[in-house]
Amino acid sequence: MAFIKRSFLQIVPTLFILTLIVFGLVYVAGDPVVSMLPENATQEDRAVLEKALGLNEPFYVQYVNYIKDLVTGNFGQSLQYQEPALDLVMERLPATLALSLMALGVAIVISIPLGIFAALKRNTVLDFLISGVSIVGKAMPNYWIGIMLILFFAVIIPIFPVSGAESPIHFVLPAVTLGVALAAEITRLIRGSVLEVIEQDFVQTARSKGQKEIIVILRHVFLNSLIPAVTIIGLQFPQLIGGAIVVETVFSWPGVGRLLLSSIETGDMAVVQAIVFIIALITIVANLLTDAVYRILDPRIKYK
Repeated sequence: MAFIKRSFLQIVPTLFILTLIVFGLVYVAGDPVVSMLPENATQEDRAVLEKALGLNEPFYVQYVNYIKDLVTGNFGQSLQYQEPALDLVMERLPATLALSLMALGVAIVISIPLGIFAALKRNTVLDFLISGVSIVGKAMPNYWIGIMLILFFAVIIPIFPVSGAESPIHFVLPAVTLGVALAAEITRLIRGSVLEVIEQDFVQTARSKGQKEIIVILRHVFLNSLIPAVTIIGLQFPQLIGGAIVVETVFSWPGVGRLLLSSIETGDMAVVQAIVFIIALITIVANLLTDAVYRILDPRIKYK
């Protein structure tokens, strides 16, 4: 509990920096008044709109007002949809989270067995094959994997749908597309971690006591090899959400990725700010949970 309390205290300055970055997105994107007014607008129209939006105030006053709105969940109104920006994001977020979790599950199911087999068959043909496939999987871009999966499993062999999220079968192609790169990275990490643990004295002691090899691998080697995998999973999960932007576009997935892309194209900065803030908040929470899982997996880890 003391660790969790300290972690939450560390989140405060992080959130402060985050709000500055998100607030500055409006100014990085250009003058919002220009994008909101028609081309024939006069200076009087510009002054009226600036006053209505509070843009005639000093920067620090605008920032304080922004923080006040942020506390109440008010990110402003979407220019494209004419709805509150946060409501739009929260409507699309469950679809993106579901896709990311499914992709994470695909990555874990693929990578853990392959990583263990590669380590147990070190320097064999199987090890070289798994390592080579992992390198290729990491190098291939998501959009290319998605297009190839659509070509083979929706065009040549029409098994899976290529758009929408109406049923579990719609998750298959986008989840595999999103999970392949992460699976490749976790596979290499598991292999290295298992190779390191399998040489430890306690593993040799377990074998000398006559325990079956499968028990030694699962109970002693695998569990003690999980911490590096937990690290990469905790850090990569928010990146899965970010990577979903491309995948959602390829598969017409109704998530925040497509919403972010369309909002950037139309200059709908209220929605862009809301999405960036929510994804950054998920990243902070994911890092906090990762540190907590460390302690559960290995009580020897102390946070001071």
